[in-house]
Amino acid sequence: MAASSRVSSPGWLLAAHCALLLALLLAGAARGHAGAALSSAFYDQSCPGAYNVVRRVIQSARVSDPRIPASLIRLHFHDCFVNGCDGSLLLDDDLPAIQTEKNVPANNNSARGFPVVDGIKRALEEACPGIVSCADILALAAEISVELAGGPRWRVLLGRRDGTTTNVQSAKNLPSPFDSLAKLQEKFRNVNLDDTDLVALQGAHTFGKVQCQFTRHNCSAGQPQGALEDLDQVTPTVFDNKYYGNLLHGQAQLPSDQVMLSDPTAPRTTAPVVHRFASNQKDFFTNFVTSMIKMGNISPLTGKDGEIRKNCRRVNRKGN
Repeated sequence: MAASSRVSSPGWLLAAHCALLLALLLAGAARGHAGAALSSAFYDQSCPGAYNVVRRVIQSARVSDPRIPASLIRLHFHDCFVNGCDGSLLLDDDLPAIQTEKNVPANNNSARGFPVVDGIKRALEEACPGIVSCADILALAAEISVELAGGPRWRVLLGRRDGTTTNVQSAKNLPSPFDSLAKLQEKFRNVNLDDTDLVALQGAHTFGKVQCQFTRHNCSAGQPQGALEDLDQVTPTVFDNKYYGNLLHGQAQLPSDQVMLSDPTAPRTTAPVVHRFASNQKDFFTNFVTSMIKMGNISPLTGKDGEIRKNCRRVNRKGN
């Protein structure tokens, strides 16, 4: 399905709206300790141009780095699965207090796009000083990145605050490209995401690249381990449902993708969802939006919890 027909379709917009309402019902847990709920209107008064600022920086960055949309959505995933969606992934080492999550196996020499996040933060601090959190930057950047690549749009729930700690041990347990289906299901259940969420969110592998050392076939003779390959070799820069067709043909790049069909338990769990999404892009898009909103609601800090970092790479100094 072409991006032009996808966004403008009234039926699609209605489906996206229904997905948002469903996610809001499912995510009554999107409240911090202070009881404040996330809201798509959170910055309407305090920083009404926030979305456009984030979009402008990403659009500029992708001119020289077409990989950046896929990289930014991955940062949001890897942030939310550790400590909740609190921007902890963005913190650099500041020993002994802060040990960065960037050096764990799932992130080291793999997670990228941090300078673009820095650029977004600088632009927002110029427009609305001290208002928009780094955690919300990741959530907005993920949605914008998907939309710019031809995927669905949705109203991002906002109001997260930034954490002041990291969790390296938890980061070492991020989903791995070599995880079995049972292990993936366990890791997703641990953050209240089900099998449909698992299949939908894995669909983000419909764009971006991967180092050949993580693929099912490893690296070709003479190919360095860091050599990059397209995750989706059919439409590698487009957010669509071709990824699921790849799975049906046994052509998934990552072992953790193909297990959603090949695992002995898959016919009873994930395989039917893969088949649904392969045959119906609208169904995939609707469920992807719902799952993204659910993931964005994992243990957010709100109200007076956490802080609004001035620099996404380090916590604020006392008195600042």
